[in-house]
Amino acid sequence: MLITDITLRRVDLPLEQPLRTSIHRIDSVSCLLVTLTTDTGLEGEGHIFAFGIEKLRVLEAMVQAFVPMVLNRDPFMTEALWADMFQNSNFLGQAGISVMAMTPIDIACWDIVGKASGQNLHRVFGGSRQRVATYASGGMWLAASPTDLVQEAQDFLKQGFKAMKVRLGKIPLAQNIERVEAVRDTIGPDIKLMADANQGLSVPEAIQLGRALEPYNLFWFEEPVPTWDRAGHAEIRTAIPMALASGETEYLRYGIRDMIEQKSADILMPDLQRMGGYTEFRRVIGQMAAASIPFSPHLFTEHSLSLVTSDCLFIEYMPWFAPLFREKVTINPDGTLDIPTRPGTGFTFDLDALEAYRV
Repeated sequence: MLITDITLRRVDLPLEQPLRTSIHRIDSVSCLLVTLTTDTGLEGEGHIFAFGIEKLRVLEAMVQAFVPMVLNRDPFMTEALWADMFQNSNFLGQAGISVMAMTPIDIACWDIVGKASGQNLHRVFGGSRQRVATYASGGMWLAASPTDLVQEAQDFLKQGFKAMKVRLGKIPLAQNIERVEAVRDTIGPDIKLMADANQGLSVPEAIQLGRALEPYNLFWFEEPVPTWDRAGHAEIRTAIPMALASGETEYLRYGIRDMIEQKSADILMPDLQRMGGYTEFRRVIGQMAAASIPFSPHLFTEHSLSLVTSDCLFIEYMPWFAPLFREKVTINPDGTLDIPTRPGTGFTFDLDALEAYRV
């Protein structure tokens, strides 16, 4: 089996309203859809995204640069393809745009592997269970008022979520506490609550806030300081009463290795796009298991379901990418998601519906 064609499509998915975190304003989610076609007619699909179409064009240019080394290759040779793309990106840097551009190709190759074997990738990778806990991440942004937070938390409960995340940031300490208090009072003591500062704080601010939030029983406190400050993460981790979660902006096994060695987090959150796809993410799962550190994949709800192992605490439920796919994720009454049994990733692009969002 050989890859005979690669098709790239740009779509720009609108949001109901602009979103704000400590470091981002998000007006739309721009996605690059990559389809690999083989000489058997079997196709594999993968995607990456950016905040804004102009940033996406940069990623697309890098994907195009990889095309010549992918055509006429065997999609089952995922290790060789990944290694060749990684080596080829040395001049431009083996992180950032180069690694992100590898992701949709790697995922599409694995999608073909699963489809050719008639198995979902969760089983191909070594299945561990049929369901996994999820948490609501598509709301309670920094711009939301305490009143808004109460309404959103109630909506999440009605949808069946048993866990949810609220955003905090570089605002007065009392306002951050007020936000968490509003949500906790709404959801009660039995629903798991996470808080994400999106890298917006200093180390002293994070420690002060973490300690102040102890009465609210947070399941984790996420990314309080910039990702590169691994020593700062480690200091915060030992000083606050709840688990520290981080790692979504690390690249490859090397970034995760450094976080493990510096004891920078209690829970790691590798990002499928920044890992360069399934091939590298599976290596990272081994690293985390060897260090006895649980993980929760960042974003990519649909494609992350293939990566669930016994050490996976949650799948992040982010609705951004749902319009891409024909198949939809459904929340079970117990707050879990079913791991699909359909071949490959278990999800296929809904190209007809996406035509209205083509760029």
